[in-house]
Amino acid sequence: MKPRITVLTLGVEDLDRSVAFYRDGLGLPTEGVVGREFEHGAVAFFDLESGLRLALWARDDIAHDTGLPRGAPSPTEFTIGHNVGSREEVDAVMEQAARAGARIVKPAGETFWGGYAGYFQDPDGHLWEVVWNPAWELA
Repeated sequence: MKPRITVLTLGVEDLDRSVAFYRDGLGLPTEGVVGREFEHGAVAFFDLESGLRLALWARDDIAHDTGLPRGAPSPTEFTIGHNVGSREEVDAVMEQAARAGARIVKPAGETFWGGYAGYFQDPDGHLWEVVWNPAWELA
């Protein structure tokens, strides 16, 4: 298998609410919800960098499509890292997330490894880390 991930899909409770959070609150580009004409097909895609897409799909629809029983969500199972170029950018993104309605889990601060980071949760509890790593240079 080649290490080529093209879509990360997050299960959500309320698709329209989540689209508003990511589109209007965080400013991620999307064409909105597509596939409403199909039972269990409504989904929203957001274009990220390097061809990666973020998808939002109802948790019930994911359970239906996979045939798996719906389980209880756990925010510590998976985190999404958003790397930025400075401490100031971390603070700005954390403020933007808070204004959009995110729950700030851990305010931005110095890390044990020499960086600067904070955590927030989206309306469905998905955990995002906003991080500046002095060892990583961003394009």
